[in-house]
Amino acid sequence: MLFLFLIGSPLILLAQEKNFVYEDRTYIPEIKTVQFYNQVKEQSLPVITMGTNDEVILEFDDLRAGSKYFSYTLEHCDAEWNSSRLSPIEYLDGFTEDRITDYRYSFNTFQKYTHYELHFPNLSIKPKISGNYLLKVYEDGDQSKPVLSRKLYVLTQAATIGVELTVGSDVSRRDKQQKLNIVINPAQLRIQNPFLDIRTVVMQNTCSSTEQILSRPTFVRQNGLIYNDFKILNFAGGNEFRKVDLRSLRLQSEKVSRIDKESSNKVYLIADPDLSRNAYSFTYDEDGSFFIRNQDGRDSRTEADYANVFFTLNSSPPNSSGNAYIVGRFNNYRLTDENKLDYDESRRQFYGSLFLKQGLYDYNYVWVEKNKIPDFTAFNGSHFESGNTYQVFVYYKNPGARWEELVGIAEINTKRK
Repeated sequence: MLFLFLIGSPLILLAQEKNFVYEDRTYIPEIKTVQFYNQVKEQSLPVITMGTNDEVILEFDDLRAGSKYFSYTLEHCDAEWNSSRLSPIEYLDGFTEDRITDYRYSFNTFQKYTHYELHFPNLSIKPKISGNYLLKVYEDGDQSKPVLSRKLYVLTQAATIGVELTVGSDVSRRDKQQKLNIVINPAQLRIQNPFLDIRTVVMQNTCSSTEQILSRPTFVRQNGLIYNDFKILNFAGGNEFRKVDLRSLRLQSEKVSRIDKESSNKVYLIADPDLSRNAYSFTYDEDGSFFIRNQDGRDSRTEADYANVFFTLNSSPPNSSGNAYIVGRFNNYRLTDENKLDYDESRRQFYGSLFLKQGLYDYNYVWVEKNKIPDFTAFNGSHFESGNTYQVFVYYKNPGARWEELVGIAEINTKRK
């Protein structure tokens, strides 16, 4: 869609975004349920370790149905997801782009769609070097028609990582925060200057808004870089994710109040409470993940249907200068009009809906003030006891090299569930 504005002269032409951004993003509203993970474990980090048989799987649905001409390529990036400005010949083996040819049509569903699948690396394209990669999918062989982008991690295992969970130094917030201390052993690397050659990135539950980038270790010791400064690696503990079971559209699960099946599927959920003032209570969750499942058919990829799912939150706004959203890995924690909630002042309730494929979903409500980081605690509270999964990435830039290698990855779950 194009918009024309005449402001004096000349004519100004504004178009929809036509460029890829260096983050997990879908660019077409009809592209739904994007999954990208290592084949060993569903919804795991999309990591390929060099020299192994690791494989990642990309899956997505196109609600426009029919078959489309989708292509893909990769771009090498640095630790902060900026382009490394390398030629594809320097980091890809084989072709620089290829088509996605594995697709199948939905069966016996209200919502018609085409399910696409890509396994990588493959005979056409393989990565040559380690580091961050942006996987780009586009239509008609034209990169000015972006469809989706996803972050891919290609690892050369050359450093070991130790992660310790401890209480924070701020006594007033010890019951609300979780602090990490990290030790990196780069024994297989030739490091001349640890303050320039190594960068470490840490995030909570794969949510990029929680990301902390550490460019300098607190201490450098023999065979070890120590990150334990009291000012860094402090995270709000938050609360366990809320969850909903949509595996069946015939039977009501625990959170479902009503299911309407006429010309489309509509699922009305029981209203969620405000937990910000409640004491901590353990509930099982998947730290924000989601899993496509269908108990009404055989193949979840093509027989799982879509439904409009209606959410309600019993709470007043924390203040008058923000908005509430529903987030999770199912939408990459992004803040869009699609997952923004409306507020009914007479009922003191937030409400909204999402178009979701059948499955199991973790989700949370966040409060976002203008130009500020999403607040996961406003409706959920924050507790040191909460279970969270932390991801640690270690990057190494060889002196004289033009790119950063990914040399270590670690994950720690603060509570084995």
